[in-house]
Amino acid sequence: MKGVITAVKNTRYEGYQGPRLPQAVQMRRVQRVIQEELTPLQRETLLAYYIHRQNIPQIAQRRGVHKSTVCRTLKRAEEKLRRYLRY
Repeated sequence: MKGVITAVKNTRYEGYQGPRLPQAVQMRRVQRVIQEELTPLQRETLLAYYIHRQNIPQIAQRRGVHKSTVCRTLKRAEEKLRRYLRY
């Protein structure tokens, strides 16, 4: 075990994020951020796009907004998700 810690500790490369968390822990973190940190509109857009596999024009038509509005909302949701999951 000590050799593994030393190997990880001495790893120096751009983008290294530390040891990976178990998948179950990662999923709980993602779910928590989606439920607690995103606005209702961001959450709805993110889930429609990634979970329900709707495309941007479909989401825009259903909400009655322009496609660029959906793109901006989705981008902001993704950025917020990345920012909260970074730590």
